[in-house]
Amino acid sequence: MVFKFRHVAAIGFMLMALQTWADVRLPKIFGSHMVLQRRKPLPVWGWSEPNEKITVQFNNQTKSTKADQSGKWLLRLDPVEAGGPFALTVTGKKNTVTFDDVLVGEVWVCSGQSNMEMVVKSSANAEKEIKEGNYPLIRHFKVPHDMSLTPKEDVLTGSWQACTPETVGNFTAVGYFFARELQKELNNVPIGLLNSSWGGTQSESWTSREAMASFDEFKPALDAMPKNLDEFARQRLEQLQAQITKLQGSLPAAAEVQQWSGMDFNDANWPTLRLPDLFDRKAIPGFDGVVWFRREVTIPNELAGKEMTLSLGTIDDADETYVNGIKVGNTGQAGLLRNYTIPAGTLKPGRNVIAVRDEDYGGGGGFTAKEDQFKLSGSGREISVVGDWKFRIADFSRNAVLVNPNMTGTILYNAMINPLIPYAIEGVIWYQGETNAGRAFQYRKAFPLMITDWRTRWGQGDFPFLFVQLASFNAGNGNSANGSNWAELREAQTMTLALPNTGMAVTSDIGEAKDIHPKNKQDVGKRLAINALKTVYGQNREYSGPVFKSMEVNGNKAILTFDHLGAGLMSSDKYGYLKGFEVAGADQKFYWAKAEIQGDKVVVYANEVATPVSVHYGWADDNGEVNLYNKEGLPAVPFRTDTWPGKTETARFK
Repeated sequence: MVFKFRHVAAIGFMLMALQTWADVRLPKIFGSHMVLQRRKPLPVWGWSEPNEKITVQFNNQTKSTKADQSGKWLLRLDPVEAGGPFALTVTGKKNTVTFDDVLVGEVWVCSGQSNMEMVVKSSANAEKEIKEGNYPLIRHFKVPHDMSLTPKEDVLTGSWQACTPETVGNFTAVGYFFARELQKELNNVPIGLLNSSWGGTQSESWTSREAMASFDEFKPALDAMPKNLDEFARQRLEQLQAQITKLQGSLPAAAEVQQWSGMDFNDANWPTLRLPDLFDRKAIPGFDGVVWFRREVTIPNELAGKEMTLSLGTIDDADETYVNGIKVGNTGQAGLLRNYTIPAGTLKPGRNVIAVRDEDYGGGGGFTAKEDQFKLSGSGREISVVGDWKFRIADFSRNAVLVNPNMTGTILYNAMINPLIPYAIEGVIWYQGETNAGRAFQYRKAFPLMITDWRTRWGQGDFPFLFVQLASFNAGNGNSANGSNWAELREAQTMTLALPNTGMAVTSDIGEAKDIHPKNKQDVGKRLAINALKTVYGQNREYSGPVFKSMEVNGNKAILTFDHLGAGLMSSDKYGYLKGFEVAGADQKFYWAKAEIQGDKVVVYANEVATPVSVHYGWADDNGEVNLYNKEGLPAVPFRTDTWPGKTETARFK
């Protein structure tokens, strides 16, 4: 009798599944308010009952096709010009799906890691940008985070949103400022942004398995890839538990954690970390969870009892902050400044304790502030809280986040790119590389491999692929003397320009030495747009800053020539001084150099170098002092003239 019940129930579930499958459905990237690509054939696809006739109507076009034996179907509408709003209607045997307010314009995929994912409300001048963000012909679709070891046909969820002051705060900042600039220059053409990005991710995770298998250096990693994500999670859990045990022993009991905000708790045996910094870059790579930080600070008698402000800059992701056991504030979102008022009467003369509970939901975690933001202030005084803080892990994430998107290749391509193909697009804008900096030499091949892979699979030719070169950031004090991962990654990005139909936005001058997420995304978007307006849309304009071309040595001077001079070379310094140049002789020892613009050339020399052999420009993790531009205001591309072995030549993806 039990068997019969289960048998009948199983048949019922199968019938329900068949009923659902019989309905015509489309991928979630099709929806009301979407933007379709102008002037290109428009693939429309989905699923239905096997062999079912499907009819698509759009803007005076009617086309039909037949689903295959598995129920998949695809047809291509004829190219149309920009315009709308239109309706797109898909009709099958049992149901009709209609999408309203559909525009035709320019569609760009926005992808990469956190600097692409960073939203408008976390960018510079956010309040003003949001208030003025009324561009209803700019539309945005956010692909949710997802991972898969095999290619998926659809994304988890998502919807298209028109740009209004109520929605723009959650748009990709780089993508939005790029779209806004394009729209101004392209007679208000609609712009669609497909935002598929994930903070802290590596390029290999965005590359298909087939492409990775074509590269010998990736084959060992593919051979070691787990069979499923559950196995992956078990491996990660065991690894994380071992790391925590080695660092601090067992996790604390809840009763102990409740004491950690207090002034009198004894944290003498806690390890230390210099803040501000990212916890999961320095203590346990890839950690997600809850960490407490404590620091003693001495308050002079004249400030005791007075109201002051505790500033901690930005924290990733959420915090609760206490002073002497009293909660002074909390913020639940990364990227927002923490400025908490310490009530009068809280601070004591002499020893006081600041305690911060930091919860990292995923990606980078910790303190992303500049050092000058890390302080107590009030009554005309400032007390820095930069330095060693005690820390202890309270708990760690045990959910799907354990499967880190960087633990193997392909898993983001499978879940967040493959489902978008073959949606018609104009091109891709890409901001990524920070996570690959330790393998910069290999990125020379890995990055072009990924670009070629996407182009091959999309089947729309060598579509434009525009990317952002790494901004200045003091990742590890790298420079010409001790080697720089970030400089080598920038070099690998520059070399990728050898691929057809690529472009690069240089951002060395608009980074932030102490913040891996610089807030100025307006200029990033604008520089990408300038590149697109020239290379994609045919505007007659200079789209790149000066690019090193050749070096000639005359005595103790190196004479450099450049491409992309534009209207001529210039320095941003009001006195015309150039910064960021170094010169070395055959001993490979670099010295800061004097550099002068002489016509369309730059002359570089240092008294310590009799015969220059190599010149470096902007060759450091933090290269924000560079100031060579063309008169169009575009910064020169950092470079070196030598091919001496770099710091990352032996590092490989594992």
